[in-house]
Amino acid sequence: MTTVWVDADACPVRAEAEEVAARHGAAVVHVSNGGIRPSAAPHVRMIYVPEGPDAADRRIVAEVRQGDVVVTADVPLAARVVAGGACVVKPDGTRLTAANIGPALAARDLAADLRAADPFRMARGGRGFGAADRSRFRDALDRVLRGA
Repeated sequence: MTTVWVDADACPVRAEAEEVAARHGAAVVHVSNGGIRPSAAPHVRMIYVPEGPDAADRRIVAEVRQGDVVVTADVPLAARVVAGGACVVKPDGTRLTAANIGPALAARDLAADLRAADPFRMARGGRGFGAADRSRFRDALDRVLRGA
C-alpha cells in the first residue's frame, strides 16, 4: 500500500493530502517537530521528531519506501527521496522526478546565492498561496496515487 509522507511543519496542504489519500485508500504520515495538531482521521499517523535542523527530513528519508509519495517544498529532501524511488509532489502541485530534480536543485542553489549576494537586503515577498495552488496540488496528488 502506498503511503503519503507529509513534511508537515510548514506544509499548507496537510488537509488536502489527507482528503485525496482517503479517496485512494492510502495511509498518510505527518512528520513534524511539534506544533501540529493530530488528525482525527483513522488513516493518518503523526510522527513527532526532536527539534533541530533536518530532523523531519532524516526521519522521512529513513522510512519512505519505493512507490511512496512525499509532500514537501524542500528540494534537497525531494532529491533524497526521488533517489530512493519515491514520488514527490510539492504543495503547489509541481511533481519532482528523477528527470527534473537536478534542475530544481540548481535553481534552488542559484536563488540562495542571489539572496545571499543582495547587498541591500531588500525585503521580497513571494506570491501568496491560494485556492488555485490547492487545486493543482489535489489534482497532482490524485494523478500520482492513481498511478501507484
